[in-house]
Amino acid sequence: MRCTHCGAIIPDDMLYCPECNMEVQIVPDYNPLEDVLAREVKGSVEDATRQIKTDDIRRYRRGEALEYNNSTRVLSQNELDEIRARRNAASQGPRNRQTTGAMRQGRAEAEEKRRQQIARKKRLAKKRRKRALIILLVFAVLAGMSGFFLYQNSYAGQMSKGNQALRSGDYTAAENYFNSAISKNEKKPEGYTGLSKVYIQQDDLDGAEAVFLTAISSQPSNVELYRAVISFYVDTDQLLKVSELLDDCEDDEVLKGVQAYVSNAPEFSLEEGTYSEVQEVSLNSSGETIYYTTDGSEPDTSSEKYTEPILLQEGETTVMAISVNKREIPSLTVSKVYTINIPVADAPAVTPSTGQYDAATQITINVPEGYTAYYTLDGSEPSDTSAKYEGPIDMPEGQTMFSAVLVSKQGKYTQVTKRNYVLEPAG
Repeated sequence: MRCTHCGAIIPDDMLYCPECNMEVQIVPDYNPLEDVLAREVKGSVEDATRQIKTDDIRRYRRGEALEYNNSTRVLSQNELDEIRARRNAASQGPRNRQTTGAMRQGRAEAEEKRRQQIARKKRLAKKRRKRALIILLVFAVLAGMSGFFLYQNSYAGQMSKGNQALRSGDYTAAENYFNSAISKNEKKPEGYTGLSKVYIQQDDLDGAEAVFLTAISSQPSNVELYRAVISFYVDTDQLLKVSELLDDCEDDEVLKGVQAYVSNAPEFSLEEGTYSEVQEVSLNSSGETIYYTTDGSEPDTSSEKYTEPILLQEGETTVMAISVNKREIPSLTVSKVYTINIPVADAPAVTPSTGQYDAATQITINVPEGYTAYYTLDGSEPSDTSAKYEGPIDMPEGQTMFSAVLVSKQGKYTQVTKRNYVLEPAG
């Protein structure tokens, strides 16, 4: 680079001409074409310019070469910063240059120290992250172990152990685990169900049933417990006991909770007792099937299915009935005893009365409704195999021992009426 004042060659690192001691003129990167374009754009906006011509561009370029060829060169921004720093150092004299060097060295040392601090912080952060990860892992392991031990001793853990022991046939261990689960939460039904299975697998249904009944006696409002014992009865085919269980329940909320298993006993249209006439009795149970017997035997689903009123004949009849709901749960048996005792009519009225007759006479019998009259003419005891009375009878000549009896529809006999007739017609 040459000095613009004396033309001497100036070294690149010098800010003053070594010959004339004039300050070097430094300019940044410059493109004259950009100035031309900028002026043209500005002129177009202000309506005071002309079109850019090729000659103008060439002229600017030649001017650039002439103007800057011996005085400067294009410098980068880093070079400009370095030159400015040197210029400032030169203008301030040797002491300032020393200070600038010290400052530069100090900056370098500070930069190095900063880098070391950053590296140290990174190492510390890495150590902290590693330490935190180890602590987190330790806590996770401890939490897992704690959770495992808590689970093992919890209701669910005891139930799991009990079921495993039950599957392996270790009934003593299973019973202990299920009892432990019940002690931790006596309201949950799973513990009782597990304990009942211990007895079931040993063919002790009474013991299994006792598990539930004992629990219900102390928890009469536990709906889930009732559901568990009902499932036990269904699984062991003891359906009648479902109705027995619910019949003893006095908690409306429980009955509401197990409504699907409630089987209402059938209702009788006729109260039991003694009647003097033939009767009919109707049975009713809303939406359920009714089965009944009249011979005193316990009814079940193989008994007579109720479809129409039951006719009660003379004598004593015991009607027993059950209802069966949609879940095939039979109700409790309802039993009623009926006695039909129809009064027997008095001995039949027979006319004429006993005596001697000398003219043709007819014998008549008064037959009440519901009866049939039978008679004999030889004094023998009349029965339903004797002559049937169907109208007045001509009295035979001579002596006649007339006997008559009434027989009801139920086959009951009245007392016998007897008459002694003597018919001797005159001359």
